[in-house]
Amino acid sequence: MASHRKSRPTGTRVAGIRTPALATAALTSVALLSQSANAAPEADDKPSLEEVEKKVDDLYRQAGSATEKYNAAKEKTAKQRKRADALIDDVAKRTQKLNEAREELGSFASAQYRTGAAAPDTATFLLADTPQDYFDQTQLMDRMTGRQKVAVDDYIAQQSETMKKRQEATESLEALTESQGDLKTAKATVQRKLADARELMSKLTAEEKARLAAIEKEKREEAARKADELARQQAAQQQAQEEAAQQQDGGSSPSGSAGSGSSSSTVPADSSYATKADKALAFARAQIGKPYVWGAVGPGSYDCSGLTQAAWKAAGVTLPRTTYDQVNAGTTVPISQAQPGDLVFFYDDVTHVGIYIGNGMMIHAPKPGTYVREESIFYDGESAIHSVVRPA
Repeated sequence: MASHRKSRPTGTRVAGIRTPALATAALTSVALLSQSANAAPEADDKPSLEEVEKKVDDLYRQAGSATEKYNAAKEKTAKQRKRADALIDDVAKRTQKLNEAREELGSFASAQYRTGAAAPDTATFLLADTPQDYFDQTQLMDRMTGRQKVAVDDYIAQQSETMKKRQEATESLEALTESQGDLKTAKATVQRKLADARELMSKLTAEEKARLAAIEKEKREEAARKADELARQQAAQQQAQEEAAQQQDGGSSPSGSAGSGSSSSTVPADSSYATKADKALAFARAQIGKPYVWGAVGPGSYDCSGLTQAAWKAAGVTLPRTTYDQVNAGTTVPISQAQPGDLVFFYDDVTHVGIYIGNGMMIHAPKPGTYVREESIFYDGESAIHSVVRPA
């Protein structure tokens, strides 16, 4: 017999009670909202100050790298422009010579048209008043034919060379356009990285900026400790070398070395280097307080490689424009043997440089928003140092 009972709606049992489907949906929504509320703080969590500092430093480093690429592109653009201008001038001169050769050919053609293009023959002999007249006419035609042949050969050669130079000028102009494109891209990259860094810093509260300043101070103190340690090592090394030299020379004093806390038995810096280094350092010290400006080479502002280039130029030594080239413009020495005037390069991509002044310190143009200053070569940690180069 069929049952007349209505079927009960299915639901979920909670604490022994069977709940209707609608209530189940409501509980599910509450659970999801609870999960979202719990997840929201994680999504809104701000990065730590250490993470912000690292991000800002990374952005400034990327801007520094882009600055060196900008410098390289700018230098390449200047060279390409100079080459293109020279080629265009050369093409203009060759075109003038080509026109002159064409006019000369035209004059020969006109002369042949007036006198007759055919070579002297019996008819010419019969028309001549005397055998001497025939001889003179024959010589004239022979000379004209010879000169015309030379003129034609010269015209063909001029035309070929002019076409070659025009092709070179076209290629140089294309390379110039490409260099200008690289320059524009590098400039935009620098500006974007700097804007990102400024925006990130602007979001920090006063308290966070104070804590960040404390972190920076701690880093500077650690860098100073490492610089003092290097200075002690260099002083001990120099003293040991002087004592060894005295023993070898029977107690006579060795010749003075260049600069404080610096000497090297492996890569010595002679008196001429010391003299040049003194001039370079004097120039660099005079720039302290001037602002860092990317791409600047002075006299009012500098970027890192612009400062080192200008300093050594004051000492009579020409350095390349970019860090990528400056790192190869001299002799590499160990950090323990660094002497005043040496160039200290940073990071694996060699995107920063300073000029060593001794005792673990250097003068450099750090980054946008800062000024030329003295600072420990360990300002960004010992691992950041790439190499030390003696440029002269």
